[in-house]
Amino acid sequence: MNDLVIAPDHLPSPDLIELEQEASEIASRARSANTVRAYQNDWSHFSSWCRNTGLQALPALPRTVALYMTAHKDRYSMATLNRRLSSIAAAHRMADHPFDTRCREIALVMDGLRRTKTVRQRQVTALTTPLLKRALDGSSETLADQRDRALILIGMAGALRRSELVALEVTDLTFSSEGIRLVITRSKGDQFGEGQVIAIERTGTNLCPVANLEAYLERAGISGGRVFRAIDRHGNVKARMSDQSVALIVKKWTGQAGLDGEYSGHSLRAGFATQAAKSGVEERRIAATTRHKNMEVLRKYIREGSLFTNAVTADLGL
Repeated sequence: MNDLVIAPDHLPSPDLIELEQEASEIASRARSANTVRAYQNDWSHFSSWCRNTGLQALPALPRTVALYMTAHKDRYSMATLNRRLSSIAAAHRMADHPFDTRCREIALVMDGLRRTKTVRQRQVTALTTPLLKRALDGSSETLADQRDRALILIGMAGALRRSELVALEVTDLTFSSEGIRLVITRSKGDQFGEGQVIAIERTGTNLCPVANLEAYLERAGISGGRVFRAIDRHGNVKARMSDQSVALIVKKWTGQAGLDGEYSGHSLRAGFATQAAKSGVEERRIAATTRHKNMEVLRKYIREGSLFTNAVTADLGL
C-alpha cells in the first residue's frame, strides 16, 4: 500500500487492502504464461551476463544493453535479440525505471544488426494435404494412433496453434450433420479471451477431420474435459497433453513417413494456409479460419502456396 495516497488520519481499510490484492492478481494475468516465461528467461540471461561482466543490470545504462546485443549478435537470431530487448524493457518498467528502446545508443546498434544479420526466420515445412496423407498412411487403429490422426487432421483443417489444440475442451465442440463448430476460447491472437469460432466441414473421406475426431472421442470414452489426452503404452487415457506433445506427434509421423523438411506443431497451421492458397482459396476466406491479425504474415504463406501457380517459366518458350 506504499504507493497509495491515504487521506490524513485514516488507515487503509480491510476492503481497500483486499481490493489492492485483487488488482495485483488481475495485473499479473495481463500477459500469457508463455510470454511471462520467455521474459523471465530473457531477463535471467541478461542479468547473468551483466553480473559476469561487472555491469549493472537494473537499471541498465543504454551502453550496457548495446554491448549485450553486440556480444550475442552471432549466437542469436534477430527475432531473439528483438525479444530480449523487449524483455529488458519490460523488467525496467516493472521496477519503475525509465527505459527507452529507441534511445540513440541502443537504436543504432539494433539498426546495424538488422542490416548485417539475416532476418529471415526459421520456417518450418508446411504439412500440405499430399504430405499429410503420406504421413498418416501408416497409421493403425490403436487408440494412440486414432488420437494422433484426429489431432493432426483437426489441427490442419482448423489452422490451429499447438497451444489451441491441447486447450480444446469437449464443451468447445458442437457437432452437426454439416461438420463441427469449434470455439477457440483463448489464443495468441485473442489474449483477452473474447473467443473465436471456426467451422470444419465433413468431407466424407477416410481422412475427414470431423469423423476421425468423433471416432477418437467415442473410443477413448471422453465426454468432458480436455479433448486431446495423453495415452500410455497400454492404451490407458491419462491427463491433459502439453503443447510440446503436438510437435512431437507431428515429428513422429512425418519422420516415419520419410518426409523431407523440418516439421513442428506449426506445420499444421502453415499447411492449412499454404494448401488453401495452392487450391485458389481467397485470402479473406483463409484469414477467416487462421484468424491472422497481421495479414502480411498470412500473405507469406499465400505467396509460397501460389509460387508455381504464378511462375512464368513455361511462357518463356524454353
